[in-house]
Amino acid sequence: MKHNSTYLNVKDHSVSGEEFQLVYNEKLEMLETFPQPSKSELPKYYQSEDYISHTDAKRNVFEKVYHFVKSIALKQKLKLINSFETEDKRLLDIGCGTGDFLKVAKDNYWKVTGVEPNPGARLIANQKTNNSVYDIEQLLTFEKQSFDVITLWHVLEHLPNLEDHIEIFESLLKPYGRLIIAVPNYKSFDAQYYKTYWAAFDVPRHLWHFSQKAISKLVSQKGMSVIKKEPMLFDAYYVSLLSEKYKNGFMNPIKAFWIGWQSNFKAKGSKEFSSLIYIIEKTQK
Repeated sequence: MKHNSTYLNVKDHSVSGEEFQLVYNEKLEMLETFPQPSKSELPKYYQSEDYISHTDAKRNVFEKVYHFVKSIALKQKLKLINSFETEDKRLLDIGCGTGDFLKVAKDNYWKVTGVEPNPGARLIANQKTNNSVYDIEQLLTFEKQSFDVITLWHVLEHLPNLEDHIEIFESLLKPYGRLIIAVPNYKSFDAQYYKTYWAAFDVPRHLWHFSQKAISKLVSQKGMSVIKKEPMLFDAYYVSLLSEKYKNGFMNPIKAFWIGWQSNFKAKGSKEFSSLIYIIEKTQK
């Protein structure tokens, strides 16, 4: 595959109906959404009542299931950060949405700070965290080397200045601090199966689409290294459910469950899970 060749044409199924290209970046082994909306255009692509991470809505069965699974995921996320030996439990959550993870961490004696660009979600998050959540501009004002753990739960793919942001995260981490990145994996079975209908492409909100090598290369350029990876098993089912809706006009839970199950089963061998959590360590400087 040549450098910067088109990998796939994908439609924005959830908001605009516009079509975007996924361009292959040979150097980093990842896909880039093209054209990328400007900073001023980007917010309009998030203007959907279905953008579930910006609300606490429980209007239907799908949203209720989402929140039930989210409650399980929150416990797993807490268990993960509690497994690190940290100095004084200072946590920064980037793209914290409505603040549920921060609240769970705060209730478990973490000193929490969040960043959330969406004003509505930020307002809800601040009510749960005693006003510990800021707009993204605040990122540059935080004290260097002050956080034990920085988390991005399905957020890195949304950040326009990718390499600049990774450099900022590295600068905010204490030596041997941990950066936790959870992102979809376009090399998974469900991605290969659904192709242009794969919901985790989510163009143009997802500006980047990572392989495992891409994450390793991006963080190693900034003085960090991936020390462990963990699968997000539920994502294969959730993404397949949405992909079925985009492909056939309805969710088709039985088919989605079958594709999600196959994806997780095949990934036991290939390690190409639908989504992965990367645990990244900052090397001493």
